[in-house]
Amino acid sequence: MKTSLLLPLSLCWVLAPAPAWAGAQKEEALSANVATAMSRSISDVNAPRLVFDDARVGQAWLADMSSRLQKRIPDPWVRERLLTAIQYEAVRAGLDPQLVLGLIQVESGFNKYAVSGAGARGLMQVMPFWPRHIGTAQHNLFDLSTNLRYGCTILRYYLDIERGNLFRALGRYNGSLGRSEYPDLVMGAWHRRWAWTPPALRVAGDAPLRAR
Repeated sequence: MKTSLLLPLSLCWVLAPAPAWAGAQKEEALSANVATAMSRSISDVNAPRLVFDDARVGQAWLADMSSRLQKRIPDPWVRERLLTAIQYEAVRAGLDPQLVLGLIQVESGFNKYAVSGAGARGLMQVMPFWPRHIGTAQHNLFDLSTNLRYGCTILRYYLDIERGNLFRALGRYNGSLGRSEYPDLVMGAWHRRWAWTPPALRVAGDAPLRAR
């Protein structure tokens, strides 16, 4: 891409002021095993790609999500790049991409450069202490893929320590464990705005093909 195109595209991300619901994840000591596992996840630098069993389902998902996101991010190239990265990082972390979309909507309003009063940064509002624990000082939390990789890895960690309890994991993610406002907002956005049912695509003589 030519350098002259970078500034107009980047402006598409500046959509809103700092979000009202960006919280303050608590800085806690990690066991050596957990820190190592999270660091390995963060260090994965593979290029994002759609992860579906059937490419047609992936393209249907991308087209549908892109149309829903159009008002917030008008540039189609930027939308598709973002959505591809969200789907890839969510699947890598064992998360539902629709949940991650709901979380981003609540946390940053899809503003790549959002900063909360507590210092949380980027799309998934990652607190700046995380690179000290599981990354490096060179990691830029305003970078699209880096922020998504951190955010999804952190949410997966919270889900694991809460034994799959999404309500409590979301509370930890926002720094509001035990309160319902934030988990309710994220799950509401997930189900009302981003819920998606894969199309039943058939190959002659075969069962319907669906997303992984």
